[in-house]
Amino acid sequence: MKILHTSDWHLGRILHGIHLTEDQAYILDQFIALVQDTKPDAILIAGDVFDRSVPPTEAVNLLDEVVSKILMDLEIPIIMIAGNHDSPDRLGFGYRLLESRGLNISGKLRMDRKPVVLYDAYGPVYFHAIPYAEPAMVKEHFSDERISGHDDAMGRIIQHIQKNKIQNSRNVLLAHAFVAGGVESESERPLSVGGSTAVSTDYFKDFNYVALGHLHKPQRAGAEHIRYSGSLMKYSFSEADHTKTVNFIEMDETGNIRLEYTSLKPKRDLRCVEGYLQDLLARGEMDENKADYLKVTLLDEGAILDAIGKLRKVYPNVLHIERPQLTAASQLVGADRDFKKMNELHLFSSFLSQVTEREITEEQQKAFQQVIDHYYRMIREE
Repeated sequence: MKILHTSDWHLGRILHGIHLTEDQAYILDQFIALVQDTKPDAILIAGDVFDRSVPPTEAVNLLDEVVSKILMDLEIPIIMIAGNHDSPDRLGFGYRLLESRGLNISGKLRMDRKPVVLYDAYGPVYFHAIPYAEPAMVKEHFSDERISGHDDAMGRIIQHIQKNKIQNSRNVLLAHAFVAGGVESESERPLSVGGSTAVSTDYFKDFNYVALGHLHKPQRAGAEHIRYSGSLMKYSFSEADHTKTVNFIEMDETGNIRLEYTSLKPKRDLRCVEGYLQDLLARGEMDENKADYLKVTLLDEGAILDAIGKLRKVYPNVLHIERPQLTAASQLVGADRDFKKMNELHLFSSFLSQVTEREITEEQQKAFQQVIDHYYRMIREE
């Protein structure tokens, strides 16, 4: 059986005020092309389909378009679970008409839900879908007071699944969770405030493949068959060095798997660049990827008027600037001087030296002092 595993699309994401729907549509076109090329027997989407519980209309429309193409045109079933960003009710609403075409959505935790069964030449494969659920919900569902955290909750759910598994069958698990040892980034929303959210990899050892969502970096979680696909795109600058992929799994008749990873190319990459302003401006003229989303670290020590405006004339999508040298200098100045005790001339001299990186001349001092004297004369005359 051939399977594509993806997760964390975060449709409707806004990055530093920029709506990413156009970028997401661009990369999902590549995903659909990958589906056409690989012809999988199933597509697994392991949570965080939307970026927030009430997604914008354009995000909902984009999901509709992608799901319809895969189900109606390519006739490939989709198994989807809710993540901690999704609203379980909203994720499932409106898609029931497509269930007969192969769409299976697990929004809310329901232990009476049977596994999705798909067939290949060797027989059935059982897909067990675990949507994100707060430990309190799992505790109430099982009436088990011993459940106090995410690890307890996952253990109890897996115990229930194992009890109902068919012996010597092939089984795939979908879950949205933070598995112990996983590498996080800045853009994942914590699963809960306070306490440990990590779950043990031991729960997953008896499945042939475990399709995980939540962490944005593609990675294994312990064993080779326990995998995060990672997010569809880079969603924070902490992910700038990630290579975003889709997992392609081939399972044989005994349940052994072979894994491949296909990377998708974004319309605009998310990059971090560093250098002096003039050097960056010169390099930008020759940069074929100047439209990428950028975080710029400027090494210039002096103050620069409208640095982001100057950069955006060459790099239109500069989203954030850092000035470590200026910050260090400001801290030093703040430690050495009390600006409230400085007169106007000293303040102007300090400002001018930071902007021009030169000391104020005697002529400039005299000219500025004349301006100050004129100002105070006008006040006295009033």
